[in-house]
Order: sequence, then structure tokens, then C-alpha cells
Amino acid sequence: MMPASRPNTHVELQMLYAIVGKDRPDSLSARLTARPAHVERLIALRDAGRLVLAGPFPAIDSEDPGPAGFSGSLIVAEFASFADAQAWADADPYIVAGVYEKVDVRPFRRTLP
Repeated sequence: MMPASRPNTHVELQMLYAIVGKDRPDSLSARLTARPAHVERLIALRDAGRLVLAGPFPAIDSEDPGPAGFSGSLIVAEFASFADAQAWADADPYIVAGVYEKVDVRPFRRTLP
């Protein structure tokens, strides 16, 4: 007797990437202007089930840093490849608006939770 065939349970796993943007000094105004377009892209990642987390680094120890602004941002999301993650990061509205002075993209392996 032949064993029952198993359904195809292969799911292509994508790699997680951490994208860390470092803000330029005095970039709060540009950040606020570009924020809607930046968040729209994050929502698209979330809706595709690829966003793990995203958020800014307040420049001071406060949930709302006010005029102190932010020192950068962290995004952890799934991409098919490093090149795809880098291309996505390079197209961020914060880069176009001059908010970020540097963006670092790194493969990320989630361990916990």
C-alpha cells in the first residue's frame, strides 16, 4: 500500500532585515513633512505581512521628544534578498527628503520572542 501523499507545505521563507536610519542634525522639519509617505510604505509592508516592527529613536528620553526630535529609525521586515531590502531602504521618503544621513541594512535573525 502506498503512503498517503502529504500536501505541499513548503513555504518559501524570506530573510528578516534590520534597517537603521541615522537622522541628520536639525532634520525634524523634513522628517515631519516626509512622514506620511514614509508611514504609507510601512503600512504596505504591514499589510503584506512582512513588517515585524518599526519606529523612531527619540533624541531624548521621552515618548514625545518635542523639538529635540529624533536621532533615527529602526525597521525590521522580511525581504526576499539583501538587494531587495537595500533597494526598499534606498527609496525611503526620508532619504529623498534629506532626513537620514546614513542608512544601514543588515540581515537579522529573530531569536525571541
